[in-house]
Amino acid sequence: MGTEDPPPTMAALGERDAALRDRAVTGDPAAVRRRHARGRPTARERLALLLDDSSFTEIDLYRTHRAQGLGMEARRPHTDGVVTGSGTVDGRRVYVYAQDATIFGGSLGEAHAAKIHKVMDLALSTGSPVIGLHDSAGARIQEGILALDGYGGIFHRHVRASGIIPQISVVLGPCAGGAAYSPALTDVTFMVRDSAQMYLTGPDVVAAVGGERVTHQELGGAEVHGRRSGVATFVYDDEAECFDDVRYLLSLLPSNNLEHPPALPSAGAAEQTRPRLAEVVPVEPHKPYDIRAVVAELADDGDFLELHAQWAANVVCVLGRLDGQVVGFVGNQPAVLAGVLDLDAAQKAARFVRFCDAFNIPLVTLVDVPGFLPGTEQESSGVIRHGAKLLYAYCEATVPRVQVILRKAYGGAYIVMDSRSIGTDVSLAWPTNEIAVMGAEPAVEVIHRRELAEADDPEALRAALVREYTAHLMHPYYAAEHGLVDDVIVPERTRAVLARTLAMLKDKRGPHPQRKHGNPPL
Repeated sequence: MGTEDPPPTMAALGERDAALRDRAVTGDPAAVRRRHARGRPTARERLALLLDDSSFTEIDLYRTHRAQGLGMEARRPHTDGVVTGSGTVDGRRVYVYAQDATIFGGSLGEAHAAKIHKVMDLALSTGSPVIGLHDSAGARIQEGILALDGYGGIFHRHVRASGIIPQISVVLGPCAGGAAYSPALTDVTFMVRDSAQMYLTGPDVVAAVGGERVTHQELGGAEVHGRRSGVATFVYDDEAECFDDVRYLLSLLPSNNLEHPPALPSAGAAEQTRPRLAEVVPVEPHKPYDIRAVVAELADDGDFLELHAQWAANVVCVLGRLDGQVVGFVGNQPAVLAGVLDLDAAQKAARFVRFCDAFNIPLVTLVDVPGFLPGTEQESSGVIRHGAKLLYAYCEATVPRVQVILRKAYGGAYIVMDSRSIGTDVSLAWPTNEIAVMGAEPAVEVIHRRELAEADDPEALRAALVREYTAHLMHPYYAAEHGLVDDVIVPERTRAVLARTLAMLKDKRGPHPQRKHGNPPL
């Protein structure tokens, strides 16, 4: 009888498995060196920047594709170009996937997509945020429709999880073709300058179809999406800074829609005054100032995170804390376009309002608005539809809502900025408030056009009529006398009054009548 080799020992099996795992985790050393030579971190290095030390648990490390033909059967690297799993950020559970451009250029095939599907399903079932780190050549051409089907599964899961768990996209390299819809469907998108790109059709296709010569960055770089399209919520110069703010954002969000955002101990705001508020905001209604200086006086430690800072800058949307509680601030920005609302500003604010409402974040709306931007371009581009989005978002919101009118609030823009008539819980106003259909001067021109045309001294008559109109309809207590403002407060007491008001509204419950869903404006 011949002798048989003895079965391997557990120690030998352990050594073999350790070597296999090490090769799978390390990847192709040459590809990693090329990546480092370009100054780009690997997928795992990026996860190390994002997650707490030693907190990452990987899923599907040994997954490989099943494609045949076109040379694919000869290349079956582990992970299939995406690292997936779960870790913690400041001790709180998150699920992550990071595309690995050293394997098939990070392109998405059937197995790659299945790994992302699994992580998204786990995030939803456990009520945890999901974060995608995008760096991919797009759909894997060698896998054809299976790659497209994989993307469809990702998009379906984004929509299913929307408003239930926070979904964050971090674009660190190419994100082209159908892949670009993934960041567009998530709640927040981060991009890094010079390396990140998002577009549906690349420069070659643009040149072939339209004859336009354009670079990757000109077509879909971070500056394009941060300033012009509004697809990028945040834009950064480097990845380390980007990941710092991803962590900061997570500290301001609940893990899911059934929880409240993480709270810090009270900062004693209910007893504090902020004298600088009276200095920051000029009394003259048409003099500009930076609304972010007001937010800095209201927020704890003057600290806040501004979303879409470069896009539609005539309205400001920020997350911060007031007396330890997370609050969403929406404010007109008099330093940009005099603070008027236009179609981009309405879209930006509407999505922020819905985001805050989905994740139980109270809303404070700071109003200083002369109206909607007039003009044929705005009207033909659909400012009515987009303005209606903001109106719809506020009307639908059930979180605590407080309006603060700092100076002017004219016409439909007053109504849209969370007025009492559309359901704000408490409306406050400074003594400088002017609430009316329009300013006194244009109102007098409309009402008294004939008298002014016939007057011997039209300028003197106009001044007298403006004083009369202002005294009758625009004095600081007119709205309060009619119950449309709950209190007129001095500026320096605003932080304290907001702290007390939000504490009063903390346990607000406001379910809508049952329905399948509403039909918001396009």
